[in-house]
Formats: sequence, structure tokens, C-alpha cells
Amino acid sequence: MRLKLAVPVLLLSATALSGCIAKTALDVATAPVRVASKAVDVATTSQSEADEKRGREIRKREERLGKLERQYGKEMADCEDGDAKACAEARATYAEIQEILPTIPVEPD
Repeated sequence: MRLKLAVPVLLLSATALSGCIAKTALDVATAPVRVASKAVDVATTSQSEADEKRGREIRKREERLGKLERQYGKEMADCEDGDAKACAEARATYAEIQEILPTIPVEPD
């Protein structure tokens, strides 16, 4: 009687285990491909990521330009009041503005 019950249990166990073994074999076989594709994904930058990075850099330059323009205005006001040091600082600030301007894209009309 026990033998009659043991045979179906063994057959079910073998079937279930073969599925687990097949899944494990598939996972082991595809692991190098998954690892390699993940490494390529990490090593490369998508176009949207590159666009976001470029946008951040442009915004930083625009912010810096705005600060320099405000600083230049204050220095020019002091220079017009006769402050020679402010005139020299205004010239240096103006030079920095001239360096940054070409790196900022012009908005189309």
C-alpha cells in the first residue's frame, strides 16, 4: 500500500524538481548576458541624460552671467562716482562676461 502512494509522490517530486532545475539552468545561462547589458547601460549615457546634463550646465552659466551683470552694474555706478578700484573691477567683470556669453545658446525668436 505504501508503495502505491510513494510512486505518485516521487513522480510529482521529480516533475517539480525538474522545473526548478530548468529554471536555475536558465538563470545561470542568461546571467552573463544580463550582467553585460547592465554594465553597458551603466557605462553609456542616454540621449535624455545628456540633454539634462547640458541643460543644467547652460542654466549654471546663465545664473553666473546674471550675477556678473548685476555686479558689473554696481561696479560701474561706483566707477562713475570716481572710484578707480571699482573701475578696474568693472573691467575684470566685463572680461568674464565676454568669456561666458559665447557659451550660452541664443533663443530663437
